[in-house]
Amino acid sequence: MKGSFTLLKTLNNNVLIAQHQSFGEVVLIGKGIGFGKKAGDIIQENGFEKMFVLTNQKEQEQYKKLLTDIDEHMLNVIQDSIQYISERVEKPLNEHIHIALTDHITFALKRLQQGMDLKNPFLIETKSLYPLEFELATDVVDKLNKSLNVHLPEGEVGFIALHIHSSISNKPLSEVNQYSQLISKLTELIEESLNIKIDRESVNYLRLIRHLRYTIERVNTGESVAEPEKLSFLLKNEYPICYNTAWKMIKVMQQTLKKSVYEAEAVYLTMHLYRLTNK
Repeated sequence: MKGSFTLLKTLNNNVLIAQHQSFGEVVLIGKGIGFGKKAGDIIQENGFEKMFVLTNQKEQEQYKKLLTDIDEHMLNVIQDSIQYISERVEKPLNEHIHIALTDHITFALKRLQQGMDLKNPFLIETKSLYPLEFELATDVVDKLNKSLNVHLPEGEVGFIALHIHSSISNKPLSEVNQYSQLISKLTELIEESLNIKIDRESVNYLRLIRHLRYTIERVNTGESVAEPEKLSFLLKNEYPICYNTAWKMIKVMQQTLKKSVYEAEAVYLTMHLYRLTNK
């Protein structure tokens, strides 16, 4: 990272917007780095703790606006949380997390002040699908609760976990949410079709939704799975209701993901459904 940074704007004592010859406009973060600084000042490479580039003009404006509405202590806690996530996953996060998480947490805290509790319908699914992200989000919520003296509801752990997964996997949040919603929809379909109430904490349910996560990923990448034909014939005859339900699930996946699902998936889904019905 060669070259110095020219200060464009001080957002607060700890956050500056600067210009760099290679990266263009960047955000610099460090305790007290904005104190006594004015536009045009040169910031040396060792003069800040964290730098990130917001290549998208709209995101830059959004972040600048966000930071004018947020107090420094809260911003420090959020930045420390992002730093913690980054260190734990040991890989670069998508820089969008700075905006997404700051925006999400400030909004969550505003709702909390107004006495509104936003229910998270996908909490159990999120916990099972993304165990590492859920663990990190739990730590982040604990940190926020202690540092800001608030009590964020458990649902927030699930929401923050999805933001973390979005940043690690480089997938937009809308796509990550689509997966959770699709799995939730498939679960309802199973309950209706097999006339059962699924225990969402059970091992068999967790196995099923992990299988669904990888099925969705395989469908999106076009990866095929081998079809065990003998098994297919056997399951179709032995467990026709589970087999038909598996096909209903495949149709819903095809409609939602707008891609075809390999027939072999019906076999694996049937086995998972059989486990669910046979406690």
